[in-house]
Amino acid sequence: MISREEAWALLTKYNQEDFHLRHAQIVEGVMRYFAVLLGYGEDADFWAIVGLLHDLDFEMYPEEHCIRQQLIMRENGLDERLIRATASHGYSLTVDIEPVHEMEKVLYAVDELTGLIGAVALMRPSKSVMDLGVPSVRKKYKLANFAAGCSREVIARGASMLGWELDALIEKTILAMRSLEENG
Repeated sequence: MISREEAWALLTKYNQEDFHLRHAQIVEGVMRYFAVLLGYGEDADFWAIVGLLHDLDFEMYPEEHCIRQQLIMRENGLDERLIRATASHGYSLTVDIEPVHEMEKVLYAVDELTGLIGAVALMRPSKSVMDLGVPSVRKKYKLANFAAGCSREVIARGASMLGWELDALIEKTILAMRSLEENG
């Protein structure tokens, strides 16, 4: 398996914008959190790498998102499980690789949701998720023009894929993001 350091080097080869790098780190941490929460603790490093590399091609190749990264990963000899998992978060958007494993479904669900939660947190006086609750996220979720780049359809589909109510997905993702803030 690719190490965290090797994954970071690959990510920063194709991504330089702070926004994209920070998003990758947030999704990395959220994926690690969910791996442990859902009983996949022994695979937490793998889940985290999937989160870190999920948008590998987005900055340089936005029109080929989830397509180009498969080629890049294969050229770098990465595991097919990693390639499939990262590509599956583009399901029905850019690729036809359906999320099947619970890890893939979590990635699909939390990718857009972490962006929405982060945007809601920035609107708060604390600028933090530490005092953020589900009702505040739901209120902004209903506003199509708020964090418009975060697809509500994808978030809802992700919750459905997992068999979770939307509020449960939001709550668990807030808790995951709080754990990142607590641990610096």
